[in-house]
Amino acid sequence: MKFTDQLVPQSFRKSLTGPLRLMYVVTFINAIGSGLTLSFFVIYLHNVRHFSTAFSTTLLAAAALVSLTIGPLWGTMVDRFGPAPVGISGLAADALVLLWWAHVTTPTSAVTAALALAAVGGAGYGPTSTMLARLCPDDLQHAFGLNFMLLNLGIGFGGLISASIVDLHHPITFTVLYTVNAVVTLVSAGLLLRLWRFGQAIPREERERNADAGWRTVLRDRRLVRYVIAAIVLITGGYGSQEAGYSLFVVNKVHLTVHLIGVIFFFNTSTIVVAQLFTLSLIKGRSRTRVLAVVGVLWALFWVSLDLALHLPALWAFIVLAISMSVFAFGETMLSPVGPALVNEIAPEHLRGRYNAAAGLSWGLSGTVAPLLVAVYFGHHLGTWWPISTALTALLGSALMLGLRRHLSPAEDGRAPAALEDEGAVGS
Repeated sequence: MKFTDQLVPQSFRKSLTGPLRLMYVVTFINAIGSGLTLSFFVIYLHNVRHFSTAFSTTLLAAAALVSLTIGPLWGTMVDRFGPAPVGISGLAADALVLLWWAHVTTPTSAVTAALALAAVGGAGYGPTSTMLARLCPDDLQHAFGLNFMLLNLGIGFGGLISASIVDLHHPITFTVLYTVNAVVTLVSAGLLLRLWRFGQAIPREERERNADAGWRTVLRDRRLVRYVIAAIVLITGGYGSQEAGYSLFVVNKVHLTVHLIGVIFFFNTSTIVVAQLFTLSLIKGRSRTRVLAVVGVLWALFWVSLDLALHLPALWAFIVLAISMSVFAFGETMLSPVGPALVNEIAPEHLRGRYNAAAGLSWGLSGTVAPLLVAVYFGHHLGTWWPISTALTALLGSALMLGLRRHLSPAEDGRAPAALEDEGAVGS
Protein backbone atom coordinates (compact mmCIF):
# COMPACT_ATOMS: atom_id res chain seq x y z
CA MET A 1 0.00 0.00 0.00
CA LYS A 2 1.30 3.46 -0.91
CA PHE A 3 2.32 5.78 1.90
CA THR A 4 -0.18 8.39 0.70
CA ASP A 5 -2.95 5.79 0.80
CA GLN A 6 -2.08 5.05 4.41
CA LEU A 7 -2.27 8.72 5.38
CA VAL A 8 -5.34 9.57 3.29
CA PRO A 9 -7.31 6.46 2.21
CA GLN A 10 -8.75 6.43 -1.28
CA SER A 11 -12.26 6.09 0.16
CA PHE A 12 -11.84 9.41 1.94
CA ARG A 13 -10.28 11.13 -1.07
CA LYS A 14 -13.43 10.27 -3.04
CA SER A 15 -15.44 12.16 -0.41
CA LEU A 16 -13.37 15.33 -0.88
CA THR A 17 -15.90 16.88 -3.23
CA GLY A 18 -16.56 20.59 -3.64
CA PRO A 19 -18.96 20.97 -0.68
CA LEU A 20 -16.62 19.22 1.77
CA ARG A 21 -13.63 21.23 0.53
CA LEU A 22 -15.60 24.45 0.98
CA MET A 23 -16.53 23.39 4.50
CA TYR A 24 -12.84 22.97 5.23
CA VAL A 25 -12.14 26.44 3.82
CA VAL A 26 -14.74 27.88 6.20
CA THR A 27 -13.04 26.10 9.11
CA PHE A 28 -9.58 27.38 8.12
CA ILE A 29 -10.57 31.01 7.62
CA ASN A 30 -12.65 31.19 10.78
CA ALA A 31 -9.76 29.62 12.72
CA ILE A 32 -7.38 32.40 11.65
CA GLY A 33 -9.63 34.88 13.44
CA SER A 34 -9.91 32.68 16.51
CA GLY A 35 -6.14 32.25 16.61
CA LEU A 36 -5.67 36.00 16.96
CA THR A 37 -7.22 35.97 20.42
CA LEU A 38 -6.99 32.37 21.61
CA SER A 39 -6.21 32.03 25.34
CA PHE A 40 -6.22 35.82 25.85
CA PHE A 41 -9.56 35.93 27.71
CA VAL A 42 -8.13 36.10 31.24
CA ILE A 43 -5.00 38.02 30.17
CA TYR A 44 -7.19 40.59 28.39
CA LEU A 45 -9.41 41.16 31.39
CA HIS A 46 -6.70 41.01 34.09
CA ASN A 47 -3.55 42.46 32.53
CA VAL A 48 -5.09 44.82 29.97
CA ARG A 49 -8.43 45.92 31.43
CA HIS A 50 -7.12 45.59 35.00
CA PHE A 51 -9.89 43.50 36.49
CA SER A 52 -8.94 41.14 39.32
CA THR A 53 -7.90 37.55 38.71
CA ALA A 54 -10.94 36.34 40.64
CA PHE A 55 -13.28 38.47 38.51
CA SER A 56 -11.65 37.35 35.26
CA THR A 57 -11.65 33.61 35.98
CA THR A 58 -15.13 33.69 37.51
CA LEU A 59 -16.44 35.49 34.42
CA LEU A 60 -14.83 32.81 32.24
CA ALA A 61 -16.63 30.18 34.28
CA ALA A 62 -19.92 32.09 34.06
CA ALA A 63 -19.52 32.38 30.29
CA ALA A 64 -18.95 28.64 30.05
CA LEU A 65 -22.08 28.09 32.15
CA VAL A 66 -24.12 30.22 29.75
CA SER A 67 -22.72 28.29 26.81
CA LEU A 68 -23.63 25.09 28.64
CA THR A 69 -27.19 26.27 29.23
CA ILE A 70 -27.74 27.48 25.67
CA GLY A 71 -26.05 24.46 24.05
CA PRO A 72 -29.09 22.13 24.09
CA LEU A 73 -31.19 24.86 22.47
CA TRP A 74 -28.70 25.16 19.60
CA GLY A 75 -28.84 21.36 19.17
CA THR A 76 -32.61 21.43 18.95
CA MET A 77 -32.45 24.26 16.42
CA VAL A 78 -29.99 22.29 14.25
CA ASP A 79 -32.41 19.34 14.12
CA ARG A 80 -35.34 21.68 13.46
CA PHE A 81 -33.86 24.16 10.94
CA GLY A 82 -30.67 22.47 9.73
CA PRO A 83 -26.96 23.11 10.45
CA ALA A 84 -26.43 25.75 7.74
CA PRO A 85 -29.03 28.35 8.87
CA VAL A 86 -28.04 27.89 12.51
CA GLY A 87 -24.31 28.02 11.79
CA ILE A 88 -24.57 31.16 9.63
CA SER A 89 -26.71 32.95 12.20
CA GLY A 90 -24.31 32.01 14.98
CA LEU A 91 -21.24 33.26 13.09
CA ALA A 92 -22.90 36.57 12.19
CA ALA A 93 -23.97 37.17 15.78
CA ASP A 94 -20.53 36.17 17.03
CA ALA A 95 -18.90 38.81 14.80
CA LEU A 96 -21.13 41.57 16.17
CA VAL A 97 -20.47 40.64 19.80
CA LEU A 98 -16.69 40.44 19.18
CA LEU A 99 -16.79 44.11 18.13
CA TRP A 100 -18.50 44.90 21.42
CA TRP A 101 -16.01 42.78 23.43
CA ALA A 102 -13.08 44.66 21.86
CA HIS A 103 -14.16 47.87 23.62
CA VAL A 104 -15.21 46.72 27.11
CA THR A 105 -13.91 48.94 29.91
CA THR A 106 -16.31 48.49 32.83
CA PRO A 107 -17.28 45.36 34.81
CA THR A 108 -20.84 45.62 33.53
CA SER A 109 -19.83 45.80 29.87
CA ALA A 110 -17.31 42.97 30.35
CA VAL A 111 -19.90 40.68 31.96
CA THR A 112 -22.59 41.43 29.38
CA ALA A 113 -20.27 41.03 26.39
CA ALA A 114 -18.66 37.85 27.73
CA LEU A 115 -22.01 36.20 28.37
CA ALA A 116 -23.28 37.25 24.93
CA LEU A 117 -20.15 35.75 23.34
CA ALA A 118 -20.79 32.53 25.18
CA ALA A 119 -24.44 32.44 24.12
CA VAL A 120 -23.80 32.89 20.38
CA GLY A 121 -20.57 30.88 20.42
CA GLY A 122 -22.51 27.80 21.43
CA ALA A 123 -23.87 27.59 17.89
CA GLY A 124 -20.52 26.54 16.43
CA TYR A 125 -19.89 22.96 17.55
CA GLY A 126 -23.21 21.32 16.68
CA PRO A 127 -23.69 22.76 13.15
CA THR A 128 -20.08 22.06 12.14
CA SER A 129 -20.14 18.47 13.39
CA THR A 130 -23.51 17.80 11.79
CA MET A 131 -22.39 19.25 8.44
CA LEU A 132 -19.23 17.15 8.41
CA ALA A 133 -21.16 13.99 9.28
CA ARG A 134 -23.53 14.67 6.39
CA LEU A 135 -20.85 15.53 3.84
CA CYS A 136 -18.61 12.56 4.70
CA PRO A 137 -20.69 9.84 6.43
CA ASP A 138 -18.45 6.92 5.42
CA ASP A 139 -15.21 8.03 7.09
CA LEU A 140 -16.03 10.12 10.13
CA GLN A 141 -12.59 9.94 11.76
CA HIS A 142 -10.79 11.28 8.69
CA ALA A 143 -13.46 13.94 8.17
CA PHE A 144 -13.14 15.27 11.70
CA GLY A 145 -9.37 14.75 11.80
CA LEU A 146 -8.67 16.79 8.66
CA ASN A 147 -11.08 19.47 9.86
CA PHE A 148 -9.16 19.69 13.14
CA MET A 149 -5.84 19.90 11.30
CA LEU A 150 -7.07 22.85 9.22
CA LEU A 151 -8.58 24.41 12.33
CA ASN A 152 -5.21 24.41 14.02
CA LEU A 153 -3.36 25.52 10.90
CA GLY A 154 -5.59 28.58 10.88
CA ILE A 155 -5.13 29.10 14.61
CA GLY A 156 -1.38 28.86 14.11
CA PHE A 157 -1.42 31.62 11.50
CA GLY A 158 -3.59 33.75 13.75
CA GLY A 159 -1.32 33.11 16.73
CA LEU A 160 1.78 34.20 14.83
CA ILE A 161 0.04 37.39 13.75
CA SER A 162 -1.11 38.17 17.30
CA ALA A 163 2.36 37.45 18.73
CA SER A 164 3.81 40.14 16.48
CA ILE A 165 1.13 42.70 17.34
CA VAL A 166 -0.09 42.21 20.90
CA ASP A 167 1.36 44.43 23.63
CA LEU A 168 0.18 44.50 27.25
CA HIS A 169 1.16 48.16 27.55
CA HIS A 170 -0.97 49.18 24.56
CA PRO A 171 -4.59 48.05 24.98
CA ILE A 172 -5.38 49.24 21.46
CA THR A 173 -3.52 46.19 20.10
CA PHE A 174 -6.07 43.89 21.75
CA THR A 175 -8.89 46.03 20.36
CA VAL A 176 -7.42 45.62 16.88
CA LEU A 177 -7.08 41.82 17.28
CA TYR A 178 -10.68 41.32 18.41
CA THR A 179 -11.95 43.61 15.65
CA VAL A 180 -10.08 41.66 12.97
CA ASN A 181 -11.42 38.44 14.51
CA ALA A 182 -14.94 39.84 14.05
CA VAL A 183 -14.32 40.67 10.38
CA VAL A 184 -12.88 37.21 9.65
CA THR A 185 -15.82 35.56 11.41
CA LEU A 186 -18.23 37.49 9.21
CA VAL A 187 -16.34 36.35 6.10
CA SER A 188 -16.71 32.75 7.31
CA ALA A 189 -20.46 33.23 7.61
CA GLY A 190 -20.58 34.46 4.00
CA LEU A 191 -18.70 31.39 2.76
CA LEU A 192 -20.91 29.02 4.74
CA LEU A 193 -23.89 30.57 2.99
CA ARG A 194 -22.72 28.79 -0.19
CA LEU A 195 -23.39 25.45 1.55
CA TRP A 196 -26.99 26.39 2.31
CA ARG A 197 -28.59 23.57 0.31
CA PHE A 198 -26.40 20.92 1.98
CA GLY A 199 -27.26 22.06 5.49
CA GLN A 200 -31.03 22.15 5.49
CA ALA A 201 -33.27 20.38 7.97
CA ILE A 202 -34.14 16.74 7.39
CA PRO A 203 -37.35 16.19 5.34
CA ARG A 204 -40.54 17.18 7.07
CA GLU A 205 -41.97 13.67 6.74
CA GLU A 206 -39.05 12.22 8.66
CA ARG A 207 -39.33 14.89 11.36
CA GLU A 208 -43.03 14.12 11.78
CA ARG A 209 -42.33 10.37 11.89
CA ASN A 210 -39.88 10.94 14.75
CA ALA A 211 -41.82 13.73 16.44
CA ASP A 212 -41.76 11.92 19.78
CA ALA A 213 -37.97 11.63 19.72
CA GLY A 214 -36.36 14.50 21.58
CA TRP A 215 -34.02 15.22 24.45
CA ARG A 216 -35.64 12.50 26.56
CA THR A 217 -34.60 9.95 23.94
CA VAL A 218 -31.08 11.38 23.81
CA LEU A 219 -30.61 11.28 27.58
CA ARG A 220 -31.81 7.68 27.73
CA ASP A 221 -28.82 6.64 25.63
CA ARG A 222 -26.41 5.45 28.34
CA ARG A 223 -23.55 5.28 25.87
CA LEU A 224 -23.80 8.99 25.23
CA VAL A 225 -24.27 9.87 28.89
CA ARG A 226 -21.20 7.87 29.93
CA TYR A 227 -19.16 9.44 27.14
CA VAL A 228 -20.18 12.97 28.16
CA ILE A 229 -19.26 12.35 31.81
CA ALA A 230 -15.88 10.92 30.86
CA ALA A 231 -15.28 13.77 28.40
CA ILE A 232 -16.11 16.40 31.03
CA VAL A 233 -13.38 15.08 33.32
CA LEU A 234 -10.90 14.53 30.50
CA ILE A 235 -11.37 17.98 28.97
CA THR A 236 -11.25 19.64 32.39
CA GLY A 237 -7.81 18.05 32.67
CA GLY A 238 -6.93 19.37 29.21
CA TYR A 239 -8.50 22.14 27.15
CA GLY A 240 -10.57 23.64 29.94
CA SER A 241 -7.64 24.16 32.28
CA GLN A 242 -5.33 25.22 29.48
CA GLU A 243 -7.71 27.99 28.44
CA ALA A 244 -8.51 29.04 32.00
CA GLY A 245 -5.08 29.24 33.54
CA TYR A 246 -2.16 28.26 31.32
CA SER A 247 -1.33 31.75 30.01
CA LEU A 248 -1.89 33.23 33.46
CA PHE A 249 0.42 30.64 35.03
CA VAL A 250 3.16 31.09 32.44
CA VAL A 251 3.15 34.90 32.73
CA ASN A 252 2.71 35.27 36.48
CA LYS A 253 4.34 32.11 37.88
CA VAL A 254 6.96 31.03 35.34
CA HIS A 255 7.56 34.72 34.46
CA LEU A 256 7.79 34.39 30.69
CA THR A 257 6.58 37.25 28.48
CA VAL A 258 3.18 37.32 26.81
CA HIS A 259 4.92 37.28 23.41
CA LEU A 260 6.40 33.86 24.16
CA ILE A 261 2.92 32.46 24.79
CA GLY A 262 2.10 32.97 21.11
CA VAL A 263 5.31 31.16 20.15
CA ILE A 264 4.57 28.28 22.55
CA PHE A 265 1.09 27.88 21.08
CA PHE A 266 2.61 27.84 17.61
CA PHE A 267 4.35 24.60 18.66
CA ASN A 268 0.89 23.30 19.48
CA THR A 269 -0.68 24.14 16.15
CA SER A 270 2.35 23.19 14.04
CA THR A 271 2.50 19.77 15.74
CA ILE A 272 -1.16 19.20 14.98
CA VAL A 273 -0.73 20.16 11.33
CA VAL A 274 2.29 17.88 10.92
CA ALA A 275 1.03 14.94 12.96
CA GLN A 276 -2.71 14.78 12.28
CA LEU A 277 -2.67 12.61 9.14
CA PHE A 278 -0.08 10.31 10.70
CA THR A 279 -2.20 9.98 13.83
CA LEU A 280 -5.29 9.14 11.77
CA SER A 281 -3.35 6.29 10.17
CA LEU A 282 -2.01 5.19 13.56
CA ILE A 283 -5.39 4.98 15.30
CA LYS A 284 -7.34 3.48 12.39
CA GLY A 285 -9.10 0.32 13.54
CA ARG A 286 -8.09 0.81 17.18
CA SER A 287 -10.44 1.06 20.12
CA ARG A 288 -11.69 4.62 20.33
CA THR A 289 -12.04 4.48 24.10
CA ARG A 290 -8.45 3.28 24.50
CA VAL A 291 -7.23 6.06 22.22
CA LEU A 292 -9.10 8.59 24.36
CA ALA A 293 -7.49 7.10 27.47
CA VAL A 294 -4.05 7.69 25.93
CA VAL A 295 -5.04 11.33 25.43
CA GLY A 296 -5.43 11.72 29.19
CA VAL A 297 -1.97 10.25 29.82
CA LEU A 298 -0.35 12.64 27.34
CA TRP A 299 -2.12 15.60 28.90
CA ALA A 300 -1.01 14.55 32.37
CA LEU A 301 2.60 14.64 31.12
CA PHE A 302 1.95 18.15 29.80
CA TRP A 303 0.87 19.41 33.23
CA VAL A 304 3.78 17.74 35.00
CA SER A 305 6.11 19.55 32.57
CA LEU A 306 4.44 22.86 33.44
CA ASP A 307 5.18 22.20 37.10
CA LEU A 308 8.79 21.39 36.20
CA ALA A 309 9.14 24.73 34.37
CA LEU A 310 8.69 26.52 37.70
CA HIS A 311 12.11 25.29 38.81
CA LEU A 312 14.06 26.08 35.63
CA PRO A 313 15.79 29.18 34.22
CA ALA A 314 13.71 31.13 31.70
CA LEU A 315 15.34 29.67 28.58
CA TRP A 316 15.02 26.08 29.73
CA ALA A 317 11.49 26.72 30.97
CA PHE A 318 10.56 27.97 27.50
CA ILE A 319 12.10 24.89 25.86
CA VAL A 320 10.29 22.50 28.22
CA LEU A 321 6.98 24.30 27.69
CA ALA A 322 7.38 24.25 23.91
CA ILE A 323 8.10 20.51 23.89
CA SER A 324 5.30 19.74 26.31
CA MET A 325 2.90 21.78 24.19
CA SER A 326 3.72 19.47 21.29
CA VAL A 327 2.92 16.50 23.55
CA PHE A 328 -0.41 18.11 24.41
CA ALA A 329 -1.03 18.64 20.70
CA PHE A 330 -0.39 14.99 19.89
CA GLY A 331 -3.15 14.14 22.34
CA GLU A 332 -5.40 16.61 20.56
CA THR A 333 -4.82 14.87 17.23
CA MET A 334 -6.27 11.74 18.83
CA LEU A 335 -9.21 13.37 20.59
CA SER A 336 -10.35 15.53 17.67
CA PRO A 337 -11.26 12.73 15.23
CA VAL A 338 -12.19 10.04 17.74
CA GLY A 339 -14.57 11.89 20.08
CA PRO A 340 -16.89 13.35 17.40
CA ALA A 341 -16.71 10.13 15.34
CA LEU A 342 -17.85 8.08 18.33
CA VAL A 343 -20.77 10.45 19.01
CA ASN A 344 -21.90 10.56 15.38
CA GLU A 345 -21.53 6.78 15.10
CA ILE A 346 -24.19 6.24 17.75
CA ALA A 347 -26.39 9.20 16.75
CA PRO A 348 -29.49 8.67 14.56
CA GLU A 349 -29.78 11.25 11.77
CA HIS A 350 -32.94 12.90 13.09
CA LEU A 351 -31.24 13.51 16.47
CA ARG A 352 -27.72 14.26 15.25
CA GLY A 353 -27.92 17.93 16.23
CA ARG A 354 -28.97 17.05 19.77
CA TYR A 355 -26.33 14.32 20.12
CA ASN A 356 -23.61 16.73 19.03
CA ALA A 357 -24.97 19.41 21.34
CA ALA A 358 -24.94 16.91 24.22
CA ALA A 359 -21.32 16.07 23.44
CA GLY A 360 -20.64 19.80 23.38
CA LEU A 361 -21.86 19.96 26.98
CA SER A 362 -18.58 18.36 28.00
CA TRP A 363 -16.79 21.45 26.72
CA GLY A 364 -19.21 23.78 28.47
CA LEU A 365 -19.05 21.99 31.82
CA SER A 366 -15.28 21.63 31.75
CA GLY A 367 -15.06 25.28 30.77
CA THR A 368 -17.14 26.10 33.86
CA VAL A 369 -15.30 23.89 36.33
CA ALA A 370 -11.72 24.62 35.20
CA PRO A 371 -11.82 28.43 35.72
CA LEU A 372 -13.38 27.96 39.15
CA LEU A 373 -10.56 25.61 40.10
CA VAL A 374 -8.02 28.15 38.85
CA ALA A 375 -9.71 30.85 40.93
CA VAL A 376 -9.54 28.65 44.03
CA TYR A 377 -5.89 27.73 43.59
CA PHE A 378 -4.69 31.22 42.68
CA GLY A 379 -7.03 32.96 45.12
CA HIS A 380 -5.65 30.91 48.03
CA HIS A 381 -2.01 31.23 46.94
CA LEU A 382 -1.87 27.57 45.91
CA GLY A 383 -1.17 28.21 42.24
CA THR A 384 2.00 26.14 42.24
CA TRP A 385 -0.07 23.03 43.06
CA TRP A 386 -2.50 23.60 40.22
CA PRO A 387 -0.57 21.77 37.42
CA ILE A 388 -0.20 18.52 39.42
CA SER A 389 -3.86 18.44 40.43
CA THR A 390 -4.85 19.03 36.81
CA ALA A 391 -2.61 16.14 35.73
CA LEU A 392 -4.51 13.86 38.12
CA THR A 393 -7.80 15.07 36.63
CA ALA A 394 -6.60 14.10 33.15
CA LEU A 395 -5.69 10.61 34.39
CA LEU A 396 -9.14 10.21 35.95
CA GLY A 397 -10.62 11.07 32.55
CA SER A 398 -8.51 8.27 31.04
CA ALA A 399 -9.92 5.76 33.52
CA LEU A 400 -13.51 6.80 32.77
CA MET A 401 -12.93 6.45 29.03
CA LEU A 402 -11.62 2.92 29.53
CA GLY A 403 -14.77 2.11 31.51
CA LEU A 404 -16.93 3.20 28.56
CA ARG A 405 -15.48 0.50 26.27
CA ARG A 406 -17.63 -2.35 27.54
CA HIS A 407 -20.82 -0.42 26.77
CA LEU A 408 -20.00 -0.02 23.05
CA SER A 409 -20.21 -2.47 20.18
CA PRO A 410 -16.99 -3.13 18.21
CA ALA A 411 -18.28 -0.88 15.39
CA GLU A 412 -19.13 1.96 17.78
CA ASP A 413 -15.73 1.60 19.42
CA GLY A 414 -14.08 1.85 16.01
CA ARG A 415 -12.71 -1.69 15.84
CA ALA A 416 -15.00 -3.57 13.43
CA PRO A 417 -14.75 -1.44 10.23
CA ALA A 418 -10.95 -1.51 10.14
CA ALA A 419 -10.94 -5.26 10.68
CA LEU A 420 -13.29 -5.74 7.73
CA GLU A 421 -11.11 -3.53 5.54
CA ASP A 422 -8.03 -5.53 6.47
CA GLU A 423 -9.81 -8.76 5.56
CA GLY A 424 -10.81 -7.29 2.22
CA ALA A 425 -7.23 -6.22 1.53
CA VAL A 426 -5.95 -9.75 2.27
CA GLY A 427 -8.59 -11.29 0.04
CA SER A 428 -7.69 -9.04 -2.86
